[in-house]
Amino acid sequence: MSQTILLTGGAGFIGSHCALALLEAGHRVVILDNFATSDRSVVAAIRALAQADVPLVEADIRDRCAVAEALRAHGVDAVVHLAALKAVAESVERPLAYYDNNVGGMVSLLAAMDEVGVRQLIYSSSATVYGEPEQLPLREDHPLRATNPYGQTKLVGEQLLADLAAADERWRVVSLRYFNPVGAHPSGLIGENPKDRPNNLMPLLVRAARGRRDGDNEACLSVFGTDYPTPDGSGARDYLHVMDLAAGHCAALSALRADRPPVQAFNLGTGRGTSVLELIATFERVTGHHVPYRLAERRPGDVAELVADPAAARDALGWVARRGVEAMCRDSWQFATRGEAAS
Repeated sequence: MSQTILLTGGAGFIGSHCALALLEAGHRVVILDNFATSDRSVVAAIRALAQADVPLVEADIRDRCAVAEALRAHGVDAVVHLAALKAVAESVERPLAYYDNNVGGMVSLLAAMDEVGVRQLIYSSSATVYGEPEQLPLREDHPLRATNPYGQTKLVGEQLLADLAAADERWRVVSLRYFNPVGAHPSGLIGENPKDRPNNLMPLLVRAARGRRDGDNEACLSVFGTDYPTPDGSGARDYLHVMDLAAGHCAALSALRADRPPVQAFNLGTGRGTSVLELIATFERVTGHHVPYRLAERRPGDVAELVADPAAARDALGWVARRGVEAMCRDSWQFATRGEAAS
């Protein structure tokens, strides 16, 4: 059934791909973004790819009145809440900013939704809520105990939603615990393009590859941690193509029905871990470009390995990840070098 979906952070990396996936599935999409970490040109790219006039609301999720007005004006049926600060290392340095935006912003958003009577929400959570794994792969019933401020804000968000649904049976909530989204749209028109120096691995890897190609010998990727209990000593993560992640949000809409539990949580991952050094090697093989890197000490808040058990999403949502690490590397490079002559 076609619905009108408000996407908070809809011009961001994940939000832009979710917008296209939802539009392709026949839904109406309204983007809400304050462009603190995204760019307005992304909205134009979404409209061009979808061949649709996708409405844009420029507002901050902490502005309750603006959010409530957007919900009313566009007749929103459900919200996909993606707007958040999301860098683990930065959250250790700036915990106040992370709690203000990720927790305070969510409180304002939920208050606006409750005021208007929109009580269906898909929440962008994170595998960081699991903390240091007791066993791998991680299942949804693993103890929740974040080890850094970013993960803690996501955990607080999940608890807030559980408390809200317990207090009011009209709420239906799905938390999607992302593992490590990478890649880009196959068109090469949208992808991960942080405004400031990137924090996530793939943009840093691409930057190092482009710097060496362009003659910038200072461009070098730092591999944090060489003594983790993994085959090559570097940290391992479950990398997930952003297009598969976007498809997961479409599938999750079906779980908001009244006959489903009011609060559900699902892992979105592939079930396979790839170390940083393995990712570098795959990127070099797929793109043909060398990635200069240096080995560095571990970062505070990082864990050795995070790998999902995605069985619950498969069984309840009919969702599975379909793209491999090679496609993630190829699409990321295509986006980063769009418009450039092959070299």
